[in-house]
Amino acid sequence: MLRSIFSKPYSKLYIVGDNSGWSVDEDAKDLKGFAEKLGIKAKIIKKARLNIPQAVHYTSQFSLQYNIYKNRHKLSVDYYHGNPEKQESFRKCFEALKEHHEKISRVRVSNREMEALIKSSGIDEGKVMRIPLGIDLNIFKSQTENSKPALPAGGLKIRNSLGIPQDTVVIGSFQKDGVGWGEGNEPKLIKGPDIFLEVISRLKSQIPNLWVLLSGPARGFVKNGLEKIGVPYRHKFLENADEISDLYDALDLYLITSREEGGPKACLQAMAKKVPLVTTEVGQCKDLVVNGKNAKMAAQEDVDTLTEYALEMLLDEKLRDFCTGNALVTAQENSFDSQLPKWREYMSVLVQ
Repeated sequence: MLRSIFSKPYSKLYIVGDNSGWSVDEDAKDLKGFAEKLGIKAKIIKKARLNIPQAVHYTSQFSLQYNIYKNRHKLSVDYYHGNPEKQESFRKCFEALKEHHEKISRVRVSNREMEALIKSSGIDEGKVMRIPLGIDLNIFKSQTENSKPALPAGGLKIRNSLGIPQDTVVIGSFQKDGVGWGEGNEPKLIKGPDIFLEVISRLKSQIPNLWVLLSGPARGFVKNGLEKIGVPYRHKFLENADEISDLYDALDLYLITSREEGGPKACLQAMAKKVPLVTTEVGQCKDLVVNGKNAKMAAQEDVDTLTEYALEMLLDEKLRDFCTGNALVTAQENSFDSQLPKWREYMSVLVQ
């Protein structure tokens, strides 16, 4: 039990991640950073075993299904995605929210679609705040001309370290899109790995020197698919998610093909790095992307348009420069520093 006998009630923020070492745990680290910038004492814990009532934030909506309500803590939760009509586990989360919403003090959503869904649960709408998954511009620094070889957006140093030839076109995908935490040979279809492979297959016929750079856990389905269609790839899993910034320097294009997302984080990461972005209309991409201005965005499962947009971005230098310039502005507008006022308002309900 975490003893806090010298603490006043609701004077500290305790943050519970999912102990996966991946995206949700990164959210916990980010939230701790926001709290500390606001002068709030914060600690990341595995379970909320506290002897004095405090503010406890859960970084996964799946926590709502468990016995977290029998205490006097002020409860807060991230609820980024999960259409209850599409998956049983999502339905259970939403039913738990509807049942226990009076015991929850705050819900953070990342996009308009989820904001509307959460507010439909019966929860007091004043408890719900939309704060996008922001970007740390101190880590994700935009590419400079000095960091590029002849090809646009290709990082000479990182390509050499990965054994990727300099005369290739490299498309990136940095996510978890397999079921579980093993090899990931079973696809997590809401992440669209099947769509990704179909787009890559079509691009191969028009871009003979095509490569794919992967990061993230459980990528077996995509790796097996790339081998079947004969597209070379590198998979670089990084234990420190901040190191992903360097991988963007090797890319000519970042491709998001998801059917459902809360973010993804890659949307603003690519924008901050000035890597051309093509995405499906999902999550906060749907809120942040102005099609043809800061990225190209197609409907979900629209393989034809995704392929067309990817080719446009790769072949049209003026379009590429126009979009990446505007994308950087979008990233700056959603930087961690720009989000501090929203987090101050969010925390004001939780910590005294």
